[in-house]
Amino acid sequence: MGTDAELGAFLEQVERRAFRMAELVTRNPEDALEIVQDAMMKLVERYRDHDSSEWPPLFYRILTHRLRDWQRRRRLRFRWLSVWSDRREDDPDGADPEPPDPVDSDPTRLLQAREGLEALLEALRRLPDRQREAFMLRVWEGLDTRQTARAMGCSEGSVKTHLSRAMETVKREVGAHWP
Repeated sequence: MGTDAELGAFLEQVERRAFRMAELVTRNPEDALEIVQDAMMKLVERYRDHDSSEWPPLFYRILTHRLRDWQRRRRLRFRWLSVWSDRREDDPDGADPEPPDPVDSDPTRLLQAREGLEALLEALRRLPDRQREAFMLRVWEGLDTRQTARAMGCSEGSVKTHLSRAMETVKREVGAHWP
């Protein structure tokens, strides 16, 4: 069983990455922040008494469910808007990704790093939901296959399949920027 201090440290540790994950899906910082805060509150309300090793998959499962709910509501809203209007509302522009904090300040390397990050984020935005979830949880969050399967609510084999497809697509779309 984890303590309140451990829970606070865990939430602080995952906050930025969870926000980035939500922002990739929503392309809206306000919606992303609201979703992440809601997921954190649900973790605290329902699972604070669980062992701290269980928090990562539980948190990401809550977060992915919140993101799916947001996407469903958005799709429904756009369907209604398209019925009442001749035009369909455009997707809101996503926030510009922040470039990595470089060790050196070579302008050419800074530009290449920023272009690489933008290409990666755009490739991730275009992935199907389940592939993006698998990529974010396994690659960005470092969860193992079992934890990712638990967070996504699927089998370990499905995680491997989704991740493999995501990696192939990202490699193909990012191209020269891929490490």
